[in-house]
Amino acid sequence: MIGRLGAKADYRTLNTGTTMARFRLATNESYKNAKGERVDETYWHSLVAFGKAADIIHKYTDKGSEIGIEGKLVSKSYEDKSGEKKFVTEVQVSEVLLMGERVSKS
Repeated sequence: MIGRLGAKADYRTLNTGTTMARFRLATNESYKNAKGERVDETYWHSLVAFGKAADIIHKYTDKGSEIGIEGKLVSKSYEDKSGEKKFVTEVQVSEVLLMGERVSKS
């Protein structure tokens, strides 16, 4: 999947010592409708990365950065504070490819 970050990734270190980056990625699709008119659509995806992939995203990306990712779709459920069951589907990133200009974080 290739897209642009909607905002700087939320980066943290978990209790286990593993680093994690959570972010949203916008992808674009263009097609012609039945009338022959060009239609541009933007889709937003929720992603999570761990370890080295999280570190790369944290160090080299910011809002608007273009990246390519490889990963798998993961679905899970949890109970919120009010006890209501919630469902989440996100892409768990396994590989990151920096596509545009690098943004170095000091």
